[in-house]
Amino acid sequence: MKYDYLIVGAGLFGAVFACEAVKKGKKCLVIDKRDHIAGNVYTYEQAGIQIHKYGAHIFHTSNDRVWDYVNQHARFNRYTNSPIANYKGELYSMPFNMYTFNRMWGVVTPQEAKEQIQKQVAESGITEPKNLEEQAVSLVGRDIYEKLVKGYTEKQWGRSATELPAFIIKRLPVRFTYDNNYFNDLYQGIPIGGYTKMVESMLRGCQVRLGEDFLLKKEEYLAMADKVVYTGMLDDYFGHCFGTLEYRSLRFETEELDMENYQGNAVVNFTDRETPYTRVIEHKHFEFGNQEKTVVTREYPADWQPGDEPYYPMNDETNNTLFEKYQNLAKKEKNVIFGGRLGQYKYYDMDDVIEQALLCAEREHS
Repeated sequence: MKYDYLIVGAGLFGAVFACEAVKKGKKCLVIDKRDHIAGNVYTYEQAGIQIHKYGAHIFHTSNDRVWDYVNQHARFNRYTNSPIANYKGELYSMPFNMYTFNRMWGVVTPQEAKEQIQKQVAESGITEPKNLEEQAVSLVGRDIYEKLVKGYTEKQWGRSATELPAFIIKRLPVRFTYDNNYFNDLYQGIPIGGYTKMVESMLRGCQVRLGEDFLLKKEEYLAMADKVVYTGMLDDYFGHCFGTLEYRSLRFETEELDMENYQGNAVVNFTDRETPYTRVIEHKHFEFGNQEKTVVTREYPADWQPGDEPYYPMNDETNNTLFEKYQNLAKKEKNVIFGGRLGQYKYYDMDDVIEQALLCAEREHS
């Protein structure tokens, strides 16, 4: 069968594009080299709990169109992301807010907190930050940086904060209110029954093949459709002809525990350098579960090597320059659309991916 679109990758970009194409009467084949759909937002059930296999995914957006769209495919609960930071046994609220400042310095009013931060920023004497450490201290002062930024960031990127470029932290959200909601977006929640169920809805009307590696049968697959939507790694598509784009990766350790409640919160960040993982996720709290058992996942940042799962693009100057070369090649591929985090080598939130896919589908079918 000849398809209108071959869609490489059954994650959010591919699924949304496929959904919109089917609405226009197009025949779509969706393939994925993994053994499941939904990409990194994939969830599965264990002990009656929806498990986020590839780390915590909390949907949030202020985009009415995107919110209306996902609600066509899932019902969302009222989960609000309020992570806790654990620094050597001391617990702090995230994002940085009045609860954080009270725990840190004993202050109780916004004015006291502002004065404390301003004092530390002034004492630093930093006017032109040359690295991430100097940038963070110039924004929030030494205390918050040392306890809540430094260790977590160094684990996440695998480098000392003094070796990381300042632009990684353009700003640090500071709230002088007693508000633990991590996101400022108008809408927020988790799909009831998990993300996989939502993506299944998007893929209705498509043929889906799993365990299929597009690059191993590239010419064969290219001949099967009029157009290709490719959401894999951009440099992979072109055989790394200019070199390899770099990423940071993650490793997950998940265990089921014979207890009702392990940490009392869905997400706890471990901000000291010595703890090897960055956070512990207790999945049942995403859906207000009261199951007798619980499932927790420890998330370990990892150096990325070709063949590992890529999670975070290393958007430094070297990699961005390399990406531009591949992007110029991509523009010459008239019948191939490159989309998603990997296809565009950019860190997108879920709502950004969905918006980009909707806009792409509009351009195709206008």
